[in-house]
Amino acid sequence: MAFFTSEYECKIDAKGRMMLPSKIKANLPETSGNELVVRRGFEPCLILYPMVEFKKIYSKIAGLNEFNEEYRKLQRNFFRGSATVELDGTGRFLIPKLMMGYAQLEKDAVIVGMGNKVEIWSPKLYEEHLISDPGEFSQLAQKYLDD
Repeated sequence: MAFFTSEYECKIDAKGRMMLPSKIKANLPETSGNELVVRRGFEPCLILYPMVEFKKIYSKIAGLNEFNEEYRKLQRNFFRGSATVELDGTGRFLIPKLMMGYAQLEKDAVIVGMGNKVEIWSPKLYEEHLISDPGEFSQLAQKYLDD
């Protein structure tokens, strides 16, 4: 199982390629090889999954009843916003152009380890989505983690 944590500042080249930080690359499951899946996040960011982790979600979404209208909407929007990418020999991958626009990515990005996946953010948008009040962070932790 993949285990990603921390945050990293990254550069995106003129062709839309980004190099994965070495600590992220080192934690990729061997079974994923060079294949990853990038998809649009629920917030204006991208989510990068090792193939083995994406297949778990894929199975759940693909297994929904196609005769249910809400399920079809979920499937359509989930799969249209996903693409398989490959790491090259130097650990770079190409971010699809439409996804770059969705996440408002330009030259700089912030990569955030999120356990079994990685988020890719525009630095400006990332700051807007962080909790700035330590009290709010504490309340959320207490609400969802307190047994």
